[in-house]
Amino acid sequence: MNELFGTLSDGTPVHRWSLERAGVRVRVLSYGGIVQSVEVPDRDGRTADVVLGFPDLGGYLACPGPYFGALIGRYANRIAGGRFTLDGRTYSLARNNAPNSLHGGERGFDKRVWDMAPVEGGVRLSRVSADGEEGFPGRLEVSATYTLMESGALRIAYEAVTDAATVVNLTNHSYFNLAGSGNAGGHELRLAASRFTPVDADLIPTGVLEDVTGTRFDFREARKVGAGYDHNFVLDKGVTAAAVEVGELYDPASGRALTVTTTEPGLQLYTADHLSGPYSPGDGIALETQHFPDSPNRPEFPGTVLRPGEVFRSETVYGFGTR
Repeated sequence: MNELFGTLSDGTPVHRWSLERAGVRVRVLSYGGIVQSVEVPDRDGRTADVVLGFPDLGGYLACPGPYFGALIGRYANRIAGGRFTLDGRTYSLARNNAPNSLHGGERGFDKRVWDMAPVEGGVRLSRVSADGEEGFPGRLEVSATYTLMESGALRIAYEAVTDAATVVNLTNHSYFNLAGSGNAGGHELRLAASRFTPVDADLIPTGVLEDVTGTRFDFREARKVGAGYDHNFVLDKGVTAAAVEVGELYDPASGRALTVTTTEPGLQLYTADHLSGPYSPGDGIALETQHFPDSPNRPEFPGTVLRPGEVFRSETVYGFGTR
């Protein structure tokens, strides 16, 4: 179902698309590609919304910083110093997370209105990111298709092509709270990640891929998440053509479980320690599937360069269940 959700100050309409299947209902906005809500039952059949968000457009416009539920690009996560060099040319980006560029800059994909079109079982969002938008080179034609699968899992499939060499890293920035409210620090997390990327004081990777053994970053066996994470985990599977399950988030109280399946080589775990306003620190957990932060400046990391004639493809599936 497609409905008008609100209007921007310049008169641009924002639409909301509702998807429903197998007891799961998902609402997606044309503004920012935002996943506004994901309603799923608990072990007793009681339904709750398990992502953080707002009931109206005004909430998102007034509180853009946390990127609630948004589609992130052209480059998800941080680029050190707001600059990178590609084919001998240096590009300068907005330093909106001083001294770095974060999540595509001042007006990234999360603050753009996307075209929406129905597809079987879902909706396809698309837009053209102009050459030079937020400092990134190349005219990028990009789409994200949100589909509810027969199981009720939410599949997000990204595609992009460019007319000039550029860098691309796309993700979804939903904050999950499988209890439906309260603090999510008691959720249990399992991740198939034997290494992570340590960061400096500005949250930029040092370049080392550090073993998680004996550290608080070891989630290879499920344990409580707690707080204090804004780190990229190096998934053991690496980059894959087909999506592979890499982890599970579980709320013992409600019995809700969330599985994460992806083609991406990394996952940013963010425990939302700085939330404010209608939410409190720790009220949600972001599991951002991605290439690594600052990859354009780190040739040793999996590459994020997209060239003319190539097609960027990425897929992540969020599966919902109970036990």
